[in-house]
Amino acid sequence: MQTLTKTDRSPGPPRTSSAARQVAIVALTACAPAAWGTTYAVTTELLPPGHPLFAGLMRALPAGLLALVMTRVLPRGDWWWKAAILGVLNIGAFFPLLFLAAERLPGGVAATLGAVQPLLVAGLAIVALRDRPTVWGWAWGVIGVVGVALVVLGPRAGLDAVGVLAGLGGTAAMAGGVVLVKRWGRPAGVGPMTLAGWQLTVGGLLLLPLTLATEGVPQRIDAGAVGGYLWLGSMGGLIAYTLWFRGIGKLPVGASAPLVLLSPLVAAVIGAVLGETLSLPQTLGFALALAALLAAQLSPSNLSGRVARGQRPSA
Repeated sequence: MQTLTKTDRSPGPPRTSSAARQVAIVALTACAPAAWGTTYAVTTELLPPGHPLFAGLMRALPAGLLALVMTRVLPRGDWWWKAAILGVLNIGAFFPLLFLAAERLPGGVAATLGAVQPLLVAGLAIVALRDRPTVWGWAWGVIGVVGVALVVLGPRAGLDAVGVLAGLGGTAAMAGGVVLVKRWGRPAGVGPMTLAGWQLTVGGLLLLPLTLATEGVPQRIDAGAVGGYLWLGSMGGLIAYTLWFRGIGKLPVGASAPLVLLSPLVAAVIGAVLGETLSLPQTLGFALALAALLAAQLSPSNLSGRVARGQRPSA
């Protein structure tokens, strides 16, 4: 009887299974920034103008409270302050700054500022994760920003100082949140929806007094605005953040961060559906941004590593 040597038992099928699993995780995680790409159209077409804090509040607090009711799990120990920090970065600061940038800037400018996030994540990962990005990662990060800029920037792309600062501030806040989620992981037995619910609730509670003190409730909320808030709170809020935090915990940071490039690309596709046409430079930019996104998934470091498991919380 023929015996199997160590070479005969080489794990070919498991490697194939692992690759397929990573592709599935990437695809599910990508649904989050794809959903966020609808924010610009929803904000400008459906929501009452001049109320970025209220928009952020309606996107965060109802979804967060719903998640708490569904999961019935509260933070324990040091996860009270960790959840508070993550909630401020990913929700409480990011949401209002995002809506403020969307209101004060053309969608293209706001989207281009958001495309800088992979570069910020790479820089923060050096300090927080001791993860040194490769030249491959930096180069494709820059190419991704250039590609997005070609797609969404036009000759009438005005620059409003407050809008630019808001866009960069929101991008930096979420970049910090991405790195800390990767560093801290999730507590044992806590799922991604629970983690998303904690952060959405913290962010919503932070926005509640600020909204009431500065903006109040819009005088008129029509059916379109109600639909917009429901969409942003569900698909753009709880569902998207559940998928996002699940993916961050499983993928290398160099693979997950560039997926945010999908947001401006989806926004551009929505514009094309609404009647806008893509010029030759825009088409080239679209191809460059997609190439950068794919290159991040196919980088030598990501191909040689396995899908990262969610980290245990620190003691």
